[in-house]
Order: sequence, then C-alpha cells, then structure tokens
Amino acid sequence: MIDEELIYDKIDTPIFRLIGEVADELGLETYVVGGYVRDLYLYRPSKDIDIVSVGRGIDLAKAVVARLGRGAHLAVFSRFGTAQVKQGDLEIEFVGARRESYSSDSRKPMVEDGTLEEDQQRRDFTINALAICLNADRYGELVDPFDGLGDMENLTIRTPLDPDLTFSDDPLRMMRAIRFASQLGFFIDPDTFAAIGRNAKRIEIVSAERIVVELNKILLSPRPSVGLELFEQTGLMAEVFPELLELKGAETKDGVGHKDNLTHTYKVVDNLAKVLNARGRQDGDLWLLWSALLHDIGKPRTKRFDRRLGWTFHNHNYVGAKMLPKIFRRLRLPLDGKLKYVQKLVELHMRPATLVDEGVSDSAIRRLLFEAGDDIDDLMMLVEADITSKNPARVKKYLDNYVIVRQKLKDIEEKDRIRNFQPPVDGALIMEVFGLSPCKEVGLIKDAIKDAILEGEIPNEYDAAYKYMLGQAEQLGLKPKQV
Repeated sequence: MIDEELIYDKIDTPIFRLIGEVADELGLETYVVGGYVRDLYLYRPSKDIDIVSVGRGIDLAKAVVARLGRGAHLAVFSRFGTAQVKQGDLEIEFVGARRESYSSDSRKPMVEDGTLEEDQQRRDFTINALAICLNADRYGELVDPFDGLGDMENLTIRTPLDPDLTFSDDPLRMMRAIRFASQLGFFIDPDTFAAIGRNAKRIEIVSAERIVVELNKILLSPRPSVGLELFEQTGLMAEVFPELLELKGAETKDGVGHKDNLTHTYKVVDNLAKVLNARGRQDGDLWLLWSALLHDIGKPRTKRFDRRLGWTFHNHNYVGAKMLPKIFRRLRLPLDGKLKYVQKLVELHMRPATLVDEGVSDSAIRRLLFEAGDDIDDLMMLVEADITSKNPARVKKYLDNYVIVRQKLKDIEEKDRIRNFQPPVDGALIMEVFGLSPCKEVGLIKDAIKDAILEGEIPNEYDAAYKYMLGQAEQLGLKPKQV
C-alpha cells in the first residue's frame, strides 16, 4: 500500500522547492525523474537525483547554483546536454527532456530536444519512467504514462515500449533488467524476458567495462543467484562469460554422476552473500564474491572419469587460478592486487578441506597461514560457503571440522606469529655472513629456514634461525667469512 502523504513529504523539501521556484521563474516545466522517484515508492534510500526540464536543462542548473550560493558547484557537459550541481553531500543531475534515435552499430544515441512524454518513452523500464512535477501549480503530481507504479506493485520489470526496440537500441538495458530483478527481487515480464533472448547477441556492441558494472551490482545484491540464473537463462552468459557457462550440466557414466557445478556455484555465492549481509557490507566483499563465482572455474578443464574413483577434478583450483588473468583482461576487471587476491582464494580454496581429510597438523596450519596471510579469514568464509550438500548431517560434519581448523589457525597464529611472516634471517644477512653475491645457495638456505619454521623444527626467532643457517651452510660447504 502506497502512502501518498509520505511520498509528498519526501518531495516537499527545501532543495526541491527551490528547483521548482527557479523553474517557474524561467518558465520551464520541470520534474524529478527516474531512479530517485522509483526508490521513493519502494521506500529505498537514494542519493541519485535526476531533474528533467522541458527546455533548457543546463540553464536551469546554472540558475539553481546561483540561488544556492556559496558552496554550490556546477559542472556542465555541453556535449551531452547535461549539468551537475553539487553542494556538500547533495548531487543533482540536470538535463533537458529529449528524444533519442540509434544506429545499429552503437548504443550511443542521436539526441534531440523532446517532450516529457518522449523523454519517458526513452527510459529503460516502466519503473524508471516515473516523473514528479516540481512546478508550483502541479507540485508533487506523479506522471506515470506506462503504469510503472502498477509494475512496482506487481514486482515486474517491463520496458515502456516494444522490448525488442528498447534492447536493440541499447543492449546494456538487458543487463540492467537482470540487475534490477536481482537487486529488487522483481520478476522480468515474459515479453521482456523473451526479447532479451532474441537480442542477446547485441550485447557485443557494449563495452566490457559497462557490462562488469552490472555484473558487480548483481554480485552485491541480496541473493546474487537471482541475477546469475537470469544471466544464464537469457543467453547473455553464453555471450559474455562462456567459461562460467561451461560449468553447467551434470554427467553420468557407468551409473556414477557428478553435480551441476554451475548450480553449485550459485549456491556458494548465495551462501557467502548471506554471511556478508548479516555482518554488514565491507569494501572487499565484491572481490570475495568474485572468488566464490570463480572458485570452480577450472573444473570443466580438469574433469576426468576414473572407473575406480568416479568423476575427478584434480588440481581444478590451480588450473582455475591460472585462467583468471585472461578472464580479468577480457572483462576489463582490475589486473592489480584484486586479481592476485581472487587468484589466491581460488588456488587455496581446497586446502582447508584437505587439512580436515588428512589431519589438522600444526605444520599444515602454519603453511596455510603463511600462504593465505591476511586473507585467511576470507578464505575460511569461502570454504564454509562451499558446503552445499543437501544432507544436513554432512553439512554439520564439515562445519564442525572447520570450527576445529579455525581454532587451530588462531592457536598457531598466537603461538608462532606465522601470518605474513618473514623469516628472521633474510637473504641479505646470508650473503653478508658468507661473503656471497646473489646465488642459488642463498635461495636454498632461505627456503630451508622458512620450511624449518613452518614445519615446527625451529621457533620463529632470530637466534634459532641464525643457528639453523650456519648448519645448512656447512652442509653446502660454506663457511662464514673472516671479520
């Protein structure tokens, strides 16, 4: 049930009144439109304010800045016919109402001045085509020519015009339909859904950067599987992310089957999202979710059938980690520390399970701490999310085992300080003591000291490491230089 009084109160604010007054002085029919209005009716917070005037949007922005006075800043983008006003946390986009036309090889429209109706027709979805008037004589009046309000009540994503035309003109709208369905928990109208399938190949004219923005928002939605399944079902996954689609399907041989790894991946991402939602979102969550999405990406390339063992995916974690740079480059994902982080988690995601199977020894825990470093907690969240069995007893068994692993990690870290450790004797000291230049022997001694600490043969202390260095050097026929 929509509370019209509450909606009016949200619009009856000093900034909207000021914009309306300035618009009246300039004789401009003016509206707040799009996502801000949608979110008002969905009772969601929104900071993105878009203002459309039937006429000179840039002139309106200039006049509004003049009235706001000190602290207000104006940025004009003449090429796009838009202007942006900023004051403190306030950020408002101004544009004149327009109509658009497209060529078949570009999603960049040719723009002309238009009416409010034409401006609403060019919007991607009915729920984003709502407009509220700011002029004094009609202040607060909703203009909703495509029944966007009805679609919101029915939790429906639908295009204002023929969906084939809407998606052919700007294929990114197909990804946006999926993203809104995922973020809002809405359904895609059947005709709109079918049109995405018919136009999926048009996504090739959209830049990878734009597509990834939508993928990121899908991953950050409350239940990412909603968007990921739509991404698959519409045919867009086949065009954008074929490596992910290769995970789809369960195969049976000699009566032995394996699970559908794509469905499993959806569950892992959802499991992780649920934990992240509960703890409150943090900056690094997006890349942890990417790790979940990609954790089994190497399985199709490592799948084998062994008559004794059944289906195997040996080393899929290592193969998957090696696939990531190519995937990140193609999707224009960052090639910096974020790639290295995702690679690390993909490569290590089998290790905690192996620890449980082979026994949680101190040396194995030390090695895991050393290799995971500050990302050990994220790794444990990922491997816990990776438990998707339908057997409650099996799930409990694995989770109980991971409780043991977590306690061991805590105990060993407190005792041995292994996380991100650097051996107390480094290469520079080895070269100084034995009068060496960089050489193979220096590396051998360094590795021997590191392994001795990780195996628990010596404590992570300088004196013990120095003494061990002398013993290792002696075995290699090296003697300390005379001082």
